[in-house]
Amino acid sequence: MAEQETISLSEASRRSGVPASTLTRWAEEKLVPLTDGKWTPAAAAQARVIGRMRERGHTHDELRDAAKEGRLAFGFAEDVFVDDSETMTVAEAAQRSGLDESFVEKVMDLLGTPLGEDRVLTETDRAAIARLASVAEAGLPEEAVLQLVRVYAQSVRRIADAEVRLFHLFAHEPMIREGKTSLEIAEELGGLVAATAPTSVPLFRYLHERYLRFFMEQDVVGHMEDEFSGLDDIGQVKIAICFIDLTGFTRFTEEEGDVEALSVIEGFTEAVEATLPPKATLVKTIGDEVMVVSPDPASLAEWAVGFISFFQDRPKPRAGIHYAGAFFRDGDYFGGQVNLTHRVVNRALGGEVLVTDVVADSLADHPDIDLEGIGEVPLKGFPEPTPLYLVKVRA
Repeated sequence: MAEQETISLSEASRRSGVPASTLTRWAEEKLVPLTDGKWTPAAAAQARVIGRMRERGHTHDELRDAAKEGRLAFGFAEDVFVDDSETMTVAEAAQRSGLDESFVEKVMDLLGTPLGEDRVLTETDRAAIARLASVAEAGLPEEAVLQLVRVYAQSVRRIADAEVRLFHLFAHEPMIREGKTSLEIAEELGGLVAATAPTSVPLFRYLHERYLRFFMEQDVVGHMEDEFSGLDDIGQVKIAICFIDLTGFTRFTEEEGDVEALSVIEGFTEAVEATLPPKATLVKTIGDEVMVVSPDPASLAEWAVGFISFFQDRPKPRAGIHYAGAFFRDGDYFGGQVNLTHRVVNRALGGEVLVTDVVADSLADHPDIDLEGIGEVPLKGFPEPTPLYLVKVRA
């Protein structure tokens, strides 16, 4: 292990936010391992984590065992992302950026970083909010800007969560099993994060531009065709909606266990993502169910039939598809027609694809698809029965 930088006790206290007297006691109690009795950035980072765990009620014995095993070692990696910029109040941040205080507060809440009682922001926070304000000044309404913030926050939160969990599973845990000391683990994790973090921004920019080009093209196509026609509300879009889930999944989980059930869900979701037609988008996953949208109902139905045919074992997928106007908000789709689609899939059996009449019309001349009308079916929550069709691959 390379020789580590040493720091004073007072510097360790500053970095960890823990009084020097407490740090000294923790070092004596072996809660924080020192290098030849000297404080290092890694030791200070571990003390910071221990301070948080103490606030959550964990005992000294629990923390001592965890520290010895290296399970608190990720604290050093956090130092890569420390924000040491100037702090200010909400009012000061708003004034410097020429923004309303309420807008600043809304943005910070959406980002998942509540202001707390001290209501303090950093210069990094202020600069980010100012960039958002420039988008609003360019002509995008505040409501739309806030929706973008919410979508960005939700998406990047998932990315960060996945990064940390994958680091834990494939880097942190193997180091613990190898018997490395807590400081060795802390230092190696910190180096790994420092090496990989700079790649995330260029990668995100590449992916963002790639998908932005794709959806801009889809927007043009939508205007040329009928995606926005006949809709009075500015927040609506005409879209094909597909819900697809696994029938009998609860019973399957009870019989086969959580590990097998999780493996099935992962394989199911990965198969959806890998096989979707070019115009389709996976909106969200909810347990064993996924929601997919596309401007083209025919290609979505064709995909669903082919996709489901690959699953011969239980739990078998089923799908329901509808084509109608839906409200678009925060990257998701809402409204009565979305609810109707969900009712449609609930009427399908395992291995079946049920579609509404408007989707069936788009498939009328399809050379490889047969449609079987099952009549007007009552759907819970809707006063009038809905004509449904079973979609099959032509024999």
